[in-house]
Formats: sequence, C-alpha cells, structure tokens
Amino acid sequence: MTTAPTGRRVAVISGVRTPFLKAGSAFRDVSPVTLARHVAKELLYRTELRGDNVDEVIFGQVVPSVLAPNVAREVSLLPQFPRTVPAFSLNRACASAAQAITSGHDQIVLGHADVVLAGGVESLSQVPILHSRRFSDILVQASKARSLGARLGAFLKVRPRDLIPVSPAIAEPSTGKTMGQSAEKMAKENGIAREAQDRLALMSHQRAAAATADGRLTAEIAPWLAVRERDDVLTSDNGIRPDTSLDALAKLKPVFDRRYGSVTAGNSSPLTDGAAAVILMAEEKAVALGYEPLAYIRSYAVSAVDPGWQLLMGPVFAVPKALDRAGIGWQDLGVIEIHEAFAAQVLSNEYAWGSKAWAKRVGRSAPVGEVDWEKTNVLGGSIAIGHPFGATGARVVTTLANEMKRRAAQFGLVSICAQGGMGFALVLELA
Repeated sequence: MTTAPTGRRVAVISGVRTPFLKAGSAFRDVSPVTLARHVAKELLYRTELRGDNVDEVIFGQVVPSVLAPNVAREVSLLPQFPRTVPAFSLNRACASAAQAITSGHDQIVLGHADVVLAGGVESLSQVPILHSRRFSDILVQASKARSLGARLGAFLKVRPRDLIPVSPAIAEPSTGKTMGQSAEKMAKENGIAREAQDRLALMSHQRAAAATADGRLTAEIAPWLAVRERDDVLTSDNGIRPDTSLDALAKLKPVFDRRYGSVTAGNSSPLTDGAAAVILMAEEKAVALGYEPLAYIRSYAVSAVDPGWQLLMGPVFAVPKALDRAGIGWQDLGVIEIHEAFAAQVLSNEYAWGSKAWAKRVGRSAPVGEVDWEKTNVLGGSIAIGHPFGATGARVVTTLANEMKRRAAQFGLVSICAQGGMGFALVLELA
C-alpha cells in the first residue's frame, strides 16, 4: 500500500464528527442520514471546500436502514454537491469508516479521483425491527389480493407468535456468540484480570474528560442543536464519566458471565449514535487548492481470524502487516489509537503484540512491540467516548492526525478490531 501506479500520496486534510451520544439519548429521533449530512456540511464549511471539488462520497454503516440503504448517496445529494457526485456505502463492521477512508485512498491512488469525502455513521437508537418471515409472507399475500375478502382471508391466518418482532443481534452469525461473550472468552484465555480491565476503562474516561475540558476533543466535534432537549447545544460526548473511580467500576457486575466473568458495562464501549467524516485529497490537488494536509496515509492492512477462536484478535495480525508495508517498526510510532471495543480486547491485543509466543503465530521472529500508554489513546478511547459502529474509524483517524501534528510525531497507527474476526490497521505519516 506504500506505492501506487500514479505515484500519488493521499492526504488527510481535515476531519469532524458529531458528539457521540449513548443510544436512546438526544439522537434517538435523528436519522443516520441526518447525522451523516450534518458532518458533511460542517466539514465543507470548516475547510471552505466547494462541493463541486469532491469527486466521490464514501460512507460506512453497519446496520443500514431499509428506507435509505445507501447513506453515502443521501449525503452526496446535499445542495452543497452537484447531483452528479457518485457515492457508495460499505460495511466492514467496526472498521467501516476506516475502510471508507482507505477505499477513498485507493480511488485517489488509481487516479480515479482527486478529492474524496469519506466517513461513517450509525444510529443504534434506530435499529430496524423486522417481522417474522411468516408474517412477512402474509403481508405479501394480502398486498397481492384482488378483493377485500381475499385480503381479510390472508390476515385471518395471522397468529400471535407471528407478531413477535425480530431485532438484529450483535452476534456472530457463524457462532451465535455476541462480541461481549467473545471478549469474555479472550479475557479468560489470555489471563486478563478484572482489575486491569477496570484500570484501562478508568484511564479512558480520565483522558477523555481531560481532552474535553482542554478542547482537544471538542475541536473535532460539530455542535448539535438538540431541539427536544430544551434547545441545548451539544458539543461533547455524553458517555464520558470524569467522576468515575476504580471502586465504582469494581462494583459493576459482569454482564456476559455473571458467575466467573470480568467484562462489565463499565469496561466495555456503550451502544452509541453518531457520525464522522474526513476529507482526503491527492497531494498535488491539496497544493493546487491551497490546503495544508494534517497527514498522509502511509499504509494500511486488513486481516481475519476464525470467529470461533479469539474474535477480536484480528489487529494482532493486521498491525505488523501495515508496519511492514509502511517500512517502519513499532518503535517508530509516535502516537497510537487503539479502538476500545472492550478493555479485555485492548489488553489481549497489547499482550499479543509484546509476546514471543504470539510472534510465532504472526509469523515473526520477535514480538511486534510493547504498548507505551504515554503515546497510546492519549485522548481516551471508545469505552469513554462511545462507539457508533460505522463511524469510529473516521473518529480515530481524525484524532490520530491531529495529535500527531500537536506532538510533531512522524508516524502514527490506528488499530481496530471488528466483527467477524477482522482486524484493520492504518499508518499515517506527518505532513
């Protein structure tokens, strides 16, 4: 991923997101399309980029609405864009927005585009609820009926069990296990203690609270006017708990294994609504339009493991691939963003990257590297900030690029675990 047929470098110009809000709170009545459009409009406004300069729009979404399945196209139909701007939506689970960014990168590298708006969105307050298959068949039969009697006859077949709704589950279709159950399994197999998980969660909240207070996080947020919340202007994430403590976290009961477990609501990321997006440009296009890039995409890599094994260990394999493709080592990284689905997952990944035994599994002669928490998740992570499945990738890329600039760090890394046993890694290079 470091070389291209056109020799083009792809720049991250800017990024923005909505506040990340717990599902069922202020975004409960806001559609994913509205959230995605909000960040797109704000990004164009902040960068003063004309919509007709955008060649393509790409958005990730994990649980799409049947009413607007291609959310990216709804974004590209904003008045700010010509209606001729093509768009597509994709799903790589929790890495969806990151995949949208690398898909945009590839289009620019191939010379098919100069400017791409890429991001993601999720509304877990508005997860589509399905009918049973039998009830759906009855509705189809009734819709095709040619008389009132035939239509009534179809509805008379309905039984109470047919009316039980079917909601999507956050579980692996191949195993039937939820991500939380898989995180619990990983904690046990890797010897991740409950206290270590709670300490990481506490650090996530404390750092996110500090970064909110000093403006580093809020600078990345497009304010939201919450009409139903007494006209409050929302400028920060509502899952951050600055007053939490190890004692408070320790009192929470395990969720997925109530007797022997260690994974709790406190050391897991919450169900969240939100959207995020970035502007990508070919280096020469950025120069022509007068933009100063934050960073360049140096490399990326994806991987997959057996979902029945350790579901969220995909990054252990993706990260060394991305580092190799970038031509750098772990020691060269100045800032690291690890997506926090669960503290157990982060700590399992950390253990594996620093383990000689795991190095052999990854096909390396030595461990990938030891995580330095002084330069890792320095603004907090998904446990505190929240995790809208389709949007998190764009959030961490934005935060990484901004923090690299603040620290003058030459290289930075994004690591994301994803449903299906997938892992995603991306390396940025300071502009």
